Amino acid sequence: MGFQSQPASAADAIKTLDYKMAGDATHMRIVMNFDREPEPRWFLLRGPHRLVVDLPDTSLALDAKELKPRGLIKGVRYGTSGEGASRLIVTSKGPFNVEKVDILRNEDGSGYRMVADIGAASEREFDAALAAQAETTGSTVSTPKSDRVGKIAHRGDRPFTIVLDPGHGGIDGGAEGLNGTVEKSVTLAFAQELKAKLAANGAYKVVLTREGDDFLRLDDRVRIARQAEADLFISIHADTIRLKGIRGATVYTVSDKASDADAQALADRENLSDQLAGVDVAEENHEVSDILVDLIRRETHGFSTRFARSLVGELSPTVGMINNPHRSAGFRVLKAPDVPSVLVELGYLSNPEDEEQLRSADWREKAASSISKAVAAFVAGRGSSTGG
Repeated sequence: MGFQSQPASAADAIKTLDYKMAGDATHMRIVMNFDREPEPRWFLLRGPHRLVVDLPDTSLALDAKELKPRGLIKGVRYGTSGEGASRLIVTSKGPFNVEKVDILRNEDGSGYRMVADIGAASEREFDAALAAQAETTGSTVSTPKSDRVGKIAHRGDRPFTIVLDPGHGGIDGGAEGLNGTVEKSVTLAFAQELKAKLAANGAYKVVLTREGDDFLRLDDRVRIARQAEADLFISIHADTIRLKGIRGATVYTVSDKASDADAQALADRENLSDQLAGVDVAEENHEVSDILVDLIRRETHGFSTRFARSLVGELSPTVGMINNPHRSAGFRVLKAPDVPSVLVELGYLSNPEDEEQLRSADWREKAASSISKAVAAFVAGRGSSTGG
């Protein structure tokens, strides 16, 4: 573990009663219980990205099982830092925001707890937090309530950023066609082609969630989008369906209620991706019902829907669409509240004609061109409607 548990330097040191953390790759909550009120100070470090919590006059003795990496958190170390103080170091999978650090009295009177919430963020946001930290005392006691929710960043001079998410990968191959075509290979090949076409524009920054045959948790895909400061997230799939006669592309946006039974079934299959690799997919309640988050989500959903309609308009005359081509369901991979997101089903591998198209370089080039046109229209529309 690096640091080792140390005995208290004084009999009257504040004692930790337990340590817990929960969440996923986009948000984590850390809770530590103490027998008396602690006075923590926290600060950020980079290389790697870390949250450091100093606890004066405190003895730490933590259960190693609770320190195992999970979600956004890559590692936890702790130890003494001189004069009876202890230090906790939490290492993250890339840049993050500290949404809050609160000290609360336990309702049953048994002591106090420290609650720290962190969320995946961009490198630029992390750098801004480091700069603000340098201008003050170098560490922070708690987080102002108004700063607890990530803000929509102003784009400024940075390029419009598109994150392309090739579905499946690694142990999770996804669907398989009648002639042996595997979804994870189709989605990666298409994403690479679309990236090249978008990057040729020179006006966009394009990021792939995976560059090779790698398994990614669904929440890690969302984390990558948030850390890249994505302005648009496009998840790419090629599913199968029980009815072999059904073919054509479909564009999905997220919603709590599915638009139809087929959309619900597809979302259920895609949301099971994590379970195929033995990953616990229990969703945590991060208390994101705050009104600001709701407003951000509503605005984002509007942008997602606008892009989906543009996408359907561009794809329809060139690649062929399913009936009612814009559908919706509760896809976990589309649930970042502040990133406009769509899931594109390029076609159905269960249909021999679709499978043949998906293997065709000419067809993929046509589809990539259509998506690029839809992106250009969306970017132009956002520029005129938001000024950014």
